[in-house]
Amino acid sequence: MPIALTLSLYITRQFALAVAATLAALALVAELFDFIELMRRAATRDVGFTMITSISALRLPYYALQILPFAVLIGGLIAFWRLTRSSELIVARAAGISAWQFLFAPVAAAALMGALATLAGSPLSSMMYSRAEALDNIHVRKTGGPLALSDGQLWLRQIDRSSDAQGVAIIHARHVTLHDGIVAASDVSVIRLGANDAPLAPIEAENAVLGDGEWRFFSARVLTPDAPPPPVQDMVLPTDLTVGRVQESFQAPDTLSVWALPGFIDLLEQAGFSSTRHRLHFQALLALPLLCATMALLAAGFSMRPARRGGAARMVGAGVGAGFALFTLSKIAEEFGQSGALPAALAAWAPALSGLMLAVTLLLYLEDG
Repeated sequence: MPIALTLSLYITRQFALAVAATLAALALVAELFDFIELMRRAATRDVGFTMITSISALRLPYYALQILPFAVLIGGLIAFWRLTRSSELIVARAAGISAWQFLFAPVAAAALMGALATLAGSPLSSMMYSRAEALDNIHVRKTGGPLALSDGQLWLRQIDRSSDAQGVAIIHARHVTLHDGIVAASDVSVIRLGANDAPLAPIEAENAVLGDGEWRFFSARVLTPDAPPPPVQDMVLPTDLTVGRVQESFQAPDTLSVWALPGFIDLLEQAGFSSTRHRLHFQALLALPLLCATMALLAAGFSMRPARRGGAARMVGAGVGAGFALFTLSKIAEEFGQSGALPAALAAWAPALSGLMLAVTLLLYLEDG
């Protein structure tokens, strides 16, 4: 037993180092491509090199979180293949130590990496990614700005295309709901800024409805300084928004941590909006430890065969192919989950469970077959 424990710790150390190196390399490659894309988009904008670098750097934890399962797979393939090529694993198995004994610690380490990524990496990634998206919207895309839903209140920044203004309109509603495909808001305030951010008369309304290319305000007043409040009336404010864009523009799942997602999901459902994307992302974060453990088992199953006549290279290539097949399966399941054809939990957990069954079957064949 002490020999098996010492061997497990040794293999775990080799495995963890290979995964860490692979994760760093893959994340930096993804960061490089993102930086090049930012440079291309910012070529026609007055954006400094420092700002582009900052936006790209803020996205690095997000890319690392997305790449982690594949880093576990490729790093595991490298580590187990090196141990097999040096005959260390072959000697251990010939000495009577089962593969299940010395693989328990590396697989547990992979699951621990996934758990740490979910519980600690997700909050850091979501915070930095949210900041990167905000800077991207302001300095590179220079769009009208995102929507935000917080505590049931709606904040919206859009271009003001009314007849007397060509500036910015900031809309705040204390309550917003979606019912029968209609976005309705109550207790609405509109702050308008004209050319050179000059303030214009704000609008206060009891209710508002998003119509076809316009906001319709009911019981509204245009508040003019040093003048008595005018009588209420119905008003119209042009907009490029649609009901679909309102829902899609709420905080993206990637900008919310695993701790914030349950509350935001409840908030969306109370307002009548669909929470499918956020539920799917939440379940995917919960399934990440299992997915990482599955990738570690797949790496072991595809790299522990003795190297004879190039068989090891074929097995490693098959392992990489199995990883990409699992990635494709997860994307297909995600599409089914977003369409509502599959429950979010099943769409998120099914790829990891199917990969786990494949890995266990392969290891049973190698070890006992």
